[in-house]
Amino acid sequence: MDVPLELSAYTRVLRLASTPSWEEFSQIAKIAGAGILLIGAIGFLVFLIMGGIVSVI
Repeated sequence: MDVPLELSAYTRVLRLASTPSWEEFSQIAKIAGAGILLIGAIGFLVFLIMGGIVSVI
């Protein structure tokens, strides 16, 4: 395990990293929000289906 080599790689990445523009940030936020809503909708559908199955039994 070569720690100095790994640290230099990490610092190189941090130097190259930059703050995203507002357009890029808002696009990422919209996509992440849509993903969260999609997962929530799928979970709610599973909840409804399982609730319907349990109430029938």
